[in-house]
Amino acid sequence: MAGILKQSNANKKNKVMNKEEFKARANQRIDEISAKINELKAEKESVKEDMKEKYRESIEELEAMRKDLMTRYKDLVDAADDKWDEVRDAFSEASDSFKEGWSKIRSLF
Repeated sequence: MAGILKQSNANKKNKVMNKEEFKARANQRIDEISAKINELKAEKESVKEDMKEKYRESIEELEAMRKDLMTRYKDLVDAADDKWDEVRDAFSEASDSFKEGWSKIRSLF
């Protein structure tokens, strides 16, 4: 019985550590996204006038995606153990959505 309890506690510690690692990576991902948006904003300043509107629209789209991702990150930080998998997956999906959006936008320019 004591062995099972120790194993259960070890599994719980590993799960918590994995959660903390995921949260750290998620926070880092948001920072990377912010840098990409800033990169696009900087590029906007050096493009021809007829392209500036397209850049502005793209930046707005990416900022909306970042806002969604930040909301999901907050949910991730506040998630109870029984909801962890659900909010982790939602964050991952939002992150993947941003990656797809970024790739699509970069292909336009």
